[in-house]
Amino acid sequence: MKPLIVLLLSFTISFFVIKNNKKEYNFELPARISMSIMLVFTAVGHFIFTKGMSMMIPNFIPHKYFLVYSTGFFEILLAISILISKFKATSGWILIIFLLLMLPVNIYASMNNVNYQKGTLDGNDINYLWFRIPLQFFFIIWIYFCSIRT
Repeated sequence: MKPLIVLLLSFTISFFVIKNNKKEYNFELPARISMSIMLVFTAVGHFIFTKGMSMMIPNFIPHKYFLVYSTGFFEILLAISILISKFKATSGWILIIFLLLMLPVNIYASMNNVNYQKGTLDGNDINYLWFRIPLQFFFIIWIYFCSIRT
């Protein structure tokens, strides 16, 4: 829920700032700015909640801490590259693939009640997926329309 709030709030602010400065309506740039802000927001979680995020990864996958840190850095890289016009389409496709690859991790975490912030197993249950899966696809659609389609 927090990433969605960050995305929508930063979109609203950047939309009105750009509208006020350029005196024209622009949806693509504020959408990319807000996606970038949201990616940095979620990437920070990889460094603050490393233990809990490593618990989201199934046991058969090795080097969990490395994966958590590297995906955090990867999100920051994508946050920067999606703002560069030359790279926005490529970054958009990579981000869509990344989000699709993270979907099974979110499903695993929900099925195992992982609370990534506390690093415990008392988190959201499987019902959380009724929100998380549509949210993931909302982010994918958002990325498509702000960086690839244009």
